Amino acid sequence: MTLGAARTLDAAHLAAARMLRDGGIATPALDARVLLCHATGLSHERLIAHGRDPLLPEAAAHLAGYVARRLSGEPVSRIKGFREFYGREFRIDAHTLDPRPDTETLIRATLGIVAEEGLGDRPLRLLDLGTGSGCILVTLLAELPLAEGIGTDLSAGALRLAGENAQRLGVEARARFVAADWFTGLSGRFDLIVANPPYIPAEEIATLSPEVAGHDPRRALDGGQDGLEAYRRIAARAVDFLAPGGHLVVEIGASQAQAVFRLFQASGLILEADGVLFDLARQPRCIHAEKPYGERAERRRNPKISLENRDAQGSFKAAN
Repeated sequence: MTLGAARTLDAAHLAAARMLRDGGIATPALDARVLLCHATGLSHERLIAHGRDPLLPEAAAHLAGYVARRLSGEPVSRIKGFREFYGREFRIDAHTLDPRPDTETLIRATLGIVAEEGLGDRPLRLLDLGTGSGCILVTLLAELPLAEGIGTDLSAGALRLAGENAQRLGVEARARFVAADWFTGLSGRFDLIVANPPYIPAEEIATLSPEVAGHDPRRALDGGQDGLEAYRRIAARAVDFLAPGGHLVVEIGASQAQAVFRLFQASGLILEADGVLFDLARQPRCIHAEKPYGERAERRRNPKISLENRDAQGSFKAAN
């Protein structure tokens, strides 16, 4: 059965799933259901309960267009214009990276630091470098109701969208979005600096999946020749913008832990042996560093890390 012949919602789902399966889509039934919900405006539950209802012509036309876009490699989240991140829906568009579940590791790590340090009842100042859709900053502000923050980006379109997300999710009064090239043009000190910078080596971008290479902004992916250019920029200025005892948390590529760890050590930041954190797939995903209080950095020997540890909590043991 083709989409054009489908008369009911159930038939439309089956036809769309078959087309996606034949087109090599990895999750055809799930994608078809999500696209059908988007085309009809129905929830998953209502779609199941009303599967024998007729497929209206307008919804059929929308669904056909969505399936064609999915077959061309466009991700479902971009077709919908929304991505769920840490339990909230964020608008995304061509100006922004499509947030991945892996980046929720950065949120969990940052909130864990706040809890461990007993900072939750303080009016923290946050800085999100390369904010994109604003998903990191907006999520942290939603989870930390006393905090306020700034998100920076070079893309005017991304900044506009981040502001819309902040407004939709009720944190606009505590969020500000400004055009900046990393730290350029900023002033002040921050308790927390977070970033999911571009970290894909330039020559590897073409090898990424069509969903990524063809739809995420190249600027949000391209980490320079070795994938580390953004980390060098961040390491060079982070100490100047962190308050004493402030924390820096960045997302990294799975093979970049040692290199980024050393860059941050060389910049004067303090890193513990467990300052590399794993995602749910147990891959290195974030680096956590601190700005010292006074002479604290001189009194503490910076540790080395070993990538042989497979601890489920994502801690690396010191290698002496």
